[in-house]
This record gives sequence, C-alpha cells and structure tokens, in this order.
Amino acid sequence: MSTMPRRRFLTATAATLAAGSAISSVKAAPRPELSQLKATAPLIVSTWPFGKPANEKALAVIEAGGSGLDAIEQGIQVTESDPGNPSVGLGGIPNADGVVQLDACIMSGPGHRAGAVGAVEGFRHPISIARRVMETTRHVFLVGEGANAFAREHGFEAGPKVSPGQLAAWKKWKAGQEKAAKEKGAKDSRIPNHDTIALVALLPDGNLFGGCSTSGWGYKIPGRVGDSPILGSGLYVDNEVGAAGATGIGENVMRYCGSFLVVEFMRQGLHPQDACIETIRRIARLDPKGFDLAINFIAIDRKGRFGAAGTGTGFEYAATSRSFSTVFQSPGLTDKDVGPVGGNRK
Repeated sequence: MSTMPRRRFLTATAATLAAGSAISSVKAAPRPELSQLKATAPLIVSTWPFGKPANEKALAVIEAGGSGLDAIEQGIQVTESDPGNPSVGLGGIPNADGVVQLDACIMSGPGHRAGAVGAVEGFRHPISIARRVMETTRHVFLVGEGANAFAREHGFEAGPKVSPGQLAAWKKWKAGQEKAAKEKGAKDSRIPNHDTIALVALLPDGNLFGGCSTSGWGYKIPGRVGDSPILGSGLYVDNEVGAAGATGIGENVMRYCGSFLVVEFMRQGLHPQDACIETIRRIARLDPKGFDLAINFIAIDRKGRFGAAGTGTGFEYAATSRSFSTVFQSPGLTDKDVGPVGGNRK
C-alpha cells in the first residue's frame, strides 16, 4: 500500500440521536441509517473525534448570537489551540526543514465569499488569518512569506515555529533519513500520521458556512500546500445546496476537486452521505490507485441532512446540534464497493 499510515482515534463517544432527549441517554449506532442523519439547524459537522469540541464551541457561538463565520472561526480555533494535536495548529508535525507550515481556508455561503492562506509559519490561528484575507483584501489566497507579512501587519498572535516535542521527533526523523540514505542509498520513506479539521455548519436561517485548517503532511517538502486551503478541494460551500470538507492525503483530493464534487452530487439530489460515497467511487474509477487513496469526506445540506464516507475502513467524524453531539463511524469503501448508491435516497 502506497499511502501513509493513518492515525486511528478512540472509539466513538456515546450520545443521543433522538431529538429532545438528554445527550447521554441513548447510545448512537456507529453507522446509523440515512434517515437518522438529519437534524434541525443549527447543525455542525466536522472531521475526526477532535472535531466534537470544535463543533460544540461553534454551536455555543451561534446560540450566543454570533455569526456563522464567528462559529466556524472560533470552533476551529479550539482544535488549532490544542498543543497535543499533531495535525492542526502549531503543535502539528513540521516540514522536512523542521518548521510547521499551516494551511487554512474559510468560506461563507452568503455572497459566496472565501479566504485562504498556505504555508503560514509561527501564527497560532491560520483560520483567523484566512478570514481576514476574505474580509479586508481583494484576494482569496495568500501564501508563504506574503501570508506571514499580512499576518504580522494585522497583529495576529504569534507562536513557536515548532513545539519542543515535535522538534525532538523531527531531529530523530532527520537522523533516520540521513542514516537510511547512507546505508541504502535512498531516504527512509516512512512518514508520520496527519489529519485535518474540516468543519461545516448550517444555521437556522438556512445559510451555510465552512472552514478547514491543518499543518499538512508530516515532514513535507517546504512550501507544499495540500487540499485543505484550496476551495473545491478541501472545502466547498454552495448556499443553494450544501457544504463539504475533506481530510486525508490532499494530493488525492485536489486532483479531483473532491469537495466540489460532493456538493454537485448533492445538487443532483443525493443524500450527503451518498454524495460522499459516490465522490469516492468516481475518484477511484479514474485513479490508478483505485480505492487505495486515504481520502475522506463530510457533507451537510440545506435540509439538515449530513453524512460522511472514506476509503478503507472509513473514518470517525462528529456531528452536533441542540439535541445531540456525537462521533460517528463513516462507511468505508474498498475495491468491492464499485456499484451505484441506489438512487436519490431522500
């Protein structure tokens, strides 16, 4: 298998799925029926179990009267601020030079506005820089030193370019690379795990918002930017239809505009989970690797339906509303899963 090993998280947390019941009263099925994957707005969906506290913060912001953009920004900031998360924020795995480079984007359904940054160094909240790009410039995407200069000019909170723990791990990896190069004539190809937070939200007024943030592929080539800050790849929001986000190996998402494709399948009437499944099938039919891609998608539509799917065994994702906050296991697709999803399931 050519893809990187995936970080596996703890089993899904217990919570309710039934509206109006206490959050801890009923254990949710790990793979519920499509009819259960629906909630009354506000509804927030994000990648991975670490998205659950981010969802809950986003919901609190909405309930306190904050905007959809406030909810996305402050929710993702929770994950960016976690020093123990090796895949988002300044606690993330550095690049091959030992420096953490962060990518993020944010998108507003109303007005179809967006902002993004790539390869940002030494700033705690790239999601906030992306929002400022959207709201104060004529541009959508700033990268590298230009993005760093913009962040300094606007006074964003700075931090270390790599945490002490990640620096120690990088030095060990670097020594291994050098040893492998001497002994085998080629560098050690082993790479650490990584993930991304993509977070999408449906507000009670029917408007949709989304954001994405990551430290990217561990020990990547400096300057590498994955799918996370690229609109239509790591994130896409269409206020007429729905929103989708991705996590996994970004190169395998961006070559197919994965999140955009999920939204387009929802436009055709597919349930969000079916849209994620069909997107993976479409990519696998075209890609020489088939389903050996390490890609995962989440999605939400204007009806309050949501879902996710991934390759292999799938992945865990979080969904939060006023009546539940739950981590689900998504369906996983392999080379046996090449058939149709079964039509437009409502």
